[in-house]
Amino acid sequence: MATTERASAAKSRFEGAAPILSVRDIGQSIRYYEAALGFTRAAWVRDDSTFAFVSRDRAGIYLCEGGQGQPGTWVWVGVEDVETLHGEYQASGARILHGPANYPWAMEIRVTDLDGHVLRFGSDSKPDRPFESFTAS
Repeated sequence: MATTERASAAKSRFEGAAPILSVRDIGQSIRYYEAALGFTRAAWVRDDSTFAFVSRDRAGIYLCEGGQGQPGTWVWVGVEDVETLHGEYQASGARILHGPANYPWAMEIRVTDLDGHVLRFGSDSKPDRPFESFTAS
């Protein structure tokens, strides 16, 4: 087999993706992600860190103080039941931009963090309910 044939046949399995969001104050951001959104900081994150990782189940987000990105980034996170998550976030004081909306691709909510990043959380759409029109704002 020629080298080029072997190279095109070999593929590396992706392990996942985690966005890197620029934040103004990493301490405040970590506390918001933990208290309001239910994420947990990685064991290696210190109080004086300028780069951090927070996760919840199999979803993870990096936070970088003062760099690596722009305010207002949008992130999609798939969840088991977005309506249950919406209730959780109402109780925790998360900044909810848009309550549950049923679209052809998902039932979703939109939440913002302290730096204006928009987190779109979604689960399976509800085919027995009418679909809403999507607005990108």
